[in-house]
Amino acid sequence: MIKTYLYDFSGDRILHDIDLKKIDLSDNNENLMWVDLFNFTEAEANEVAGIFGFHPLSLEDCLHYSPRAKVDNYEEYYFFTLHALRYEEESDQEISLEQLNVYLGKNFVVTLHRRTLPTLGKIAKNCLSNNQLEVMKKGPDFFLYAILDGITDMYFPVLNRINERVEELEDDLYVEPTREVTEEFLSLKRTTLAMRRAIIPQKRIFASGSGNYAFSVSEDNVPYYLDLVDHIERIIDSIDNFRDLVDGALATYDSIISARTNETMRILTVISTIFMPLTFLTGFFGMNVPLPAQGSMTSTVAITVGLLGVSLWMFLIFRIRKWI
Repeated sequence: MIKTYLYDFSGDRILHDIDLKKIDLSDNNENLMWVDLFNFTEAEANEVAGIFGFHPLSLEDCLHYSPRAKVDNYEEYYFFTLHALRYEEESDQEISLEQLNVYLGKNFVVTLHRRTLPTLGKIAKNCLSNNQLEVMKKGPDFFLYAILDGITDMYFPVLNRINERVEELEDDLYVEPTREVTEEFLSLKRTTLAMRRAIIPQKRIFASGSGNYAFSVSEDNVPYYLDLVDHIERIIDSIDNFRDLVDGALATYDSIISARTNETMRILTVISTIFMPLTFLTGFFGMNVPLPAQGSMTSTVAITVGLLGVSLWMFLIFRIRKWI
């Protein structure tokens, strides 16, 4: 599906569903064309690529999943591979990354994505109602910032939920160990690793200590990208903190399990040790051979008292040595 939005500078309005073949963006650099391909087919991608003259290698990246964010400079335009986050806690695959490819030209932006993205949906809704024209007015680099800012904002609710889950997990550590607690550990580790794997490469693209970005950014829009980088760094710091908390909680959980296992083994060892002489004595006197005083009731009482005395004596020794 192809959706088109054209910001007409002369009329200060946004037109949509424009025939791309009839648009000549070279006439007016103040205009901005946004082409959004959602759940697109290979034929639709080839059609748009033919109109704008996109390189076949960049188109190949759009048609296949790429696990890392990047930016390529093709002189006439820049090509971005980005990733948005889709978080579904109740699903089997709790977190997934949605690839978003962006072509950034002097007066056009082309976005390609397989599934719906709330950020692009919000921008498209505003374009259809002619609200917030500044997103289109301030140029393609600001339009790209608006997309990135929306993608970044999607991380914060996930971070809040992860924080809640870590706190719940810490409370459950001292409860009876269950399989669900272990599965929650693994789920949280997968979530934090997936988020870090998505956002770290994007930081490398937009974080420039020297002030030189890998793509063209107008001076007026540089503060927006600085704010974006600040948000990304905050997210990375939070992810690293959560990862450390999960690792620490997992180590504590393992220690608790080991301590409880050791306690159980100690009790079983004490019981086995107490019954060892009892087993020997009952086995000795239970032999199928003649023994002294075998027919006397006194021998039965004596053996019983001896067994109880040995058990009591061993129990007192264990208590004195603080083994139990």
